[in-house]
Amino acid sequence: MAAAPVLVVGAGLGGIATAIGLALRGTPVIVLEAGDLVGGASALSGGQVWVGANHVEERDGITDSRTLAEQYVRAIGHDHPDLLDEEALDRWLTVAPEAMAYWEEVGAVAWEVIPDLADYHDEAPGALAAGRYLTGAPFDGAALGSWRGRLHVSPYFPVGMTYSEMYLKGRRSSTLSASPTADAEADEIADHAGVPAFGRAGGRTQATGTDTLTFGTGLVAAFLARALQEPAISWRLSARVVSLLTDGEAVTGVRVDGPGGHEELVGPVVLATSSFDGDPELVQELLGLQPEDFGTLAPDTVRGDGLRLARAAGADTVRIPATCVPMPPGWAAPGGHGSANGPEYALPHAMIVDRTGRRFCDDSYWVDIVRRGLDPTDPHVPFFLVWDAQHHRSYGLGTSAPGAPYPDGQVTAAPTLELLGEALGIDGATLALTAARFNEGARRGVDPDFGRGSVPFITRFAGDPAHGPSPVLGDVAEPPFFGMRLRFVGTGIGMSGVRIDADAHVLDPSGQPIEGLFAVGSVAGYSTMGSAYNSGFALSRGLTHAYLVAQELAP
Repeated sequence: MAAAPVLVVGAGLGGIATAIGLALRGTPVIVLEAGDLVGGASALSGGQVWVGANHVEERDGITDSRTLAEQYVRAIGHDHPDLLDEEALDRWLTVAPEAMAYWEEVGAVAWEVIPDLADYHDEAPGALAAGRYLTGAPFDGAALGSWRGRLHVSPYFPVGMTYSEMYLKGRRSSTLSASPTADAEADEIADHAGVPAFGRAGGRTQATGTDTLTFGTGLVAAFLARALQEPAISWRLSARVVSLLTDGEAVTGVRVDGPGGHEELVGPVVLATSSFDGDPELVQELLGLQPEDFGTLAPDTVRGDGLRLARAAGADTVRIPATCVPMPPGWAAPGGHGSANGPEYALPHAMIVDRTGRRFCDDSYWVDIVRRGLDPTDPHVPFFLVWDAQHHRSYGLGTSAPGAPYPDGQVTAAPTLELLGEALGIDGATLALTAARFNEGARRGVDPDFGRGSVPFITRFAGDPAHGPSPVLGDVAEPPFFGMRLRFVGTGIGMSGVRIDADAHVLDPSGQPIEGLFAVGSVAGYSTMGSAYNSGFALSRGLTHAYLVAQELAP
């Protein structure tokens, strides 16, 4: 009798990779995706995959070691050592280089080192100036054929450009100048994704008519193209898994609500549904944030399905403090349709303050904004972005080009900082004093209070390379002045999630595996790294666990 297929729930990068690994080993797979597009939050991301001592570094002559990588991860997670699963950390650091080499060997990706991109915490022991961030080489979207229109395209990155090209212009300028597609496809994709129109380039250049895909969109596209070559993989879109089937001891399958109605499928289950951004109850439970202070950049299908399914089957939950979660600042999108985010807060001539009118963090660096803003002993929510005419003229905001009017109701403007503060509900006199002190340092390219401009990752990734003496520092001094309330925006990486072991088995509260149930990607809690987070950890762990799960489930 033929073996039951493996049921992969979610068609993001982790789910697609799991399906490839299984199919290449002769195992049938059914991929169940709740939405009508594939790629998930991964396709909307920067496509960064952090791997210590990887084979691409070696190929490029960059010196690294597993010892240094471990030293770095431990150093940035030292505040909560109790959250770290030692066995899982060891397995990830050991297997990740092997897994990334495997995905390249089987033709799922052509890896490149992201040039000159330093580890987040460059001051930490074991940090490197470059080499650990991998991403896929530019990918021709035409290779997807009819599936090209079923792929999420990032509105947050200048899809079609490379990292090197983006660095030359700056992320904000690159995204604004990315060429529009020749048809309405990118707009349709962005609408499906539940994200604003900002940056819907889709990668197609007007000059050549090519459909170059880069960043997370390109990375997912490469894996998807490889998966589409495997007849052992079946695809079910618009098929939401509503419950897991169990026999009292093990998970035996899923119940699906799809276009054809309800259906039951039998087989081992791999949850790859990402995080819980779209579920206000889970956001409140696990992040402690109310709707007015939280939004998401993830597709609207990222709503906690996997976590709720696993809990109903007896799974335990990992809880990571909200102060460790990657949630850059953003704002309510025009018209109230979701959230928007960009590097505007990290660009010159802007600063972030709390309701008292004071700065409280390195306001170019989301890590510090989250850590200090959500400090339970000294919180700074709500918080506000304040900027001046120089910023408006040079950078614009979201969908608004430099110098263009802002959408009605999105931004508050005033001729003085005192009046701006009054309009925003901020202490205006204190706001003016804060700006005066900020400006003294900004004109010299320094921030003596919070170190804005001292993180190489941010100055390289989010700053304005044409601005001196610092890519992220400029005075807030030229009227009119502008401001708006910010919110934390999730990226599909909630850190808290389903508890798994080193091999991605889902665990119950006693620490025992639930037979027949696995979890890969951000549906799983980050006990692998404890409280440590660095850009690229999520995709690295997801691809590593996909590799391990496929090895175990294949006969």
